[in-house]
Amino acid sequence: MTERLLLDEHYSGSIADALLERGHDVIAVVADLDLRGASDAEVYRWAAENDRRVVTENVKDFRPLLMQAQASDGPAAALLLVSPRRFPRGRGDRASAIIAALETWLEAGEPRPIEDWLA
Repeated sequence: MTERLLLDEHYSGSIADALLERGHDVIAVVADLDLRGASDAEVYRWAAENDRRVVTENVKDFRPLLMQAQASDGPAAALLLVSPRRFPRGRGDRASAIIAALETWLEAGEPRPIEDWLA
């Protein structure tokens, strides 16, 4: 099954656009008027209801949302966590590095755990 991604609000819509051009199903919170400005809980719930994996570096907020969803037996969105140390903000090539890493992750095609880290 091909992973469908939802990029959290701190990622540019251009990252999603670049991956879409390469044939991947990726959308960005910042590009969706209904999601832009939504709380983390709302973004997570939307991702779960729409079968999308949330790509975020906001581990402290999204990991508890995943644990709550699993504990309640409700719909759970998988997470793809991103280390801000690996992809620091303010670096000129950050977007390109994230695009390359996401494409590699998407093309690996192996079964993924519900919580994974982008390398």
